[in-house]
Amino acid sequence: MSPPVIGAIGVVILLLFFVLEMPIAISMAVVGFIGFSLLTSFNAGLSVLARDVYTQFSAYTLTAITTFITMGCYAYATGITGRLYDASYKWVGQYRGGLAMASVFACSGFAAISGSTVATAATIGKVAIPEMKSRGYDNELAAGCIAAGGTLGILIPPSNMMIVYGIITQQSIGKLFIAGFLPGVLLTGLFALVVYITCRLRPQAGPSGPSTSWGVKFKSLLGLVEVVVLFGLVIGGLFAGFFTPTQAGGIGAAGSLLIGLARRELTWNKFINATKEGLVTSCMILFIIAGATIFGHFVAVTTIPMAFANWISEIGWSPLATMIMIAVIYLVGGCFIDMLPLVLLTLPIFYPVVLSIGYDPIWFAVIIVFVTGAGVITPPVGVNAYVVHGLMREISLRQVFSGVYPFLAAMVVAIIIMFLVPQLATYLPSFTTY
Repeated sequence: MSPPVIGAIGVVILLLFFVLEMPIAISMAVVGFIGFSLLTSFNAGLSVLARDVYTQFSAYTLTAITTFITMGCYAYATGITGRLYDASYKWVGQYRGGLAMASVFACSGFAAISGSTVATAATIGKVAIPEMKSRGYDNELAAGCIAAGGTLGILIPPSNMMIVYGIITQQSIGKLFIAGFLPGVLLTGLFALVVYITCRLRPQAGPSGPSTSWGVKFKSLLGLVEVVVLFGLVIGGLFAGFFTPTQAGGIGAAGSLLIGLARRELTWNKFINATKEGLVTSCMILFIIAGATIFGHFVAVTTIPMAFANWISEIGWSPLATMIMIAVIYLVGGCFIDMLPLVLLTLPIFYPVVLSIGYDPIWFAVIIVFVTGAGVITPPVGVNAYVVHGLMREISLRQVFSGVYPFLAAMVVAIIIMFLVPQLATYLPSFTTY
């Protein structure tokens, strides 16, 4: 069999492993090792296996993952979530759909210190969903705004997905972080607009809450001081070039601990549990990256990336048409494969093509985050929808997805805007040195 055929068989087997819910890291490593050995030799396969595992686990850049994940875990343990939500509600809660808008804004704020879609949806959902239910909000609107709001966790910096993309493509993680800021603000605004339009069309979906005085509004902002300081310190320091992404994550983690100690909300048990959660999550991602690297070397020797690039050049599609096709592939693929394995599976194939047709790799990272983010709220693998369903057992999964669809439309609009105005992703990174 020819190398491309073996490569195609390897991809099919890997997808089968995913369907069977085998561990992602082991699946990619096994398929990559066996495929590479078949195309070269068994000794060469062993060499790649040992070298890739050692290289990834000894890479300094990977420490950024552990520090930022730890930062998010410590921030959650300090009780920042409740203060974020309370401040958001006091500012917009008196309007129709205000509680849902507050949930979106709270998701945006927590995303700035979490970097995870699931963590954002689960954390804000635990606070916001009971509040919306008690005030008579429509179940579909409540479920949709939390599930969709969670996707901001991989867009607004810091983002775990951006770190993974930067490691695989050797792009600046600092620039990738900054690139997601304006698109994240754009998507937050579009989500709030969806809530507003929904409540205009169906006023009963989001009843207005009690109004609050300006004094109460401004007083609630005191609860956000630590979030602003933490976010400004971490992202501002990266933007100014004062420290590297790894150092930024470490400073953010230490800052989260200091906030918890200052407020006397960080108990010893919370500290231990948050540290364990950060350790388990970090190890999971590190193993997945190591497995993806092995699989990437297998894909490289199959010549599939080169064949795909040649096919694109032969059919004569314009660069824009090619990018749209790639985005659609990610959008459809995200409906069936979780975002991390999808990106690690396809990036070795699509990334060289994107560079060859002249698109900016930083902009491409934002597009990938947008389209794969849509996958976490679409059936059948919409993990955020399952998280919200776990918090709202009284409604069906179909109702959760039904509530998500208007927000999914907003994501499509955001993707179109990013194609029309790529400077939203590339302008701010041009000012940072990391």
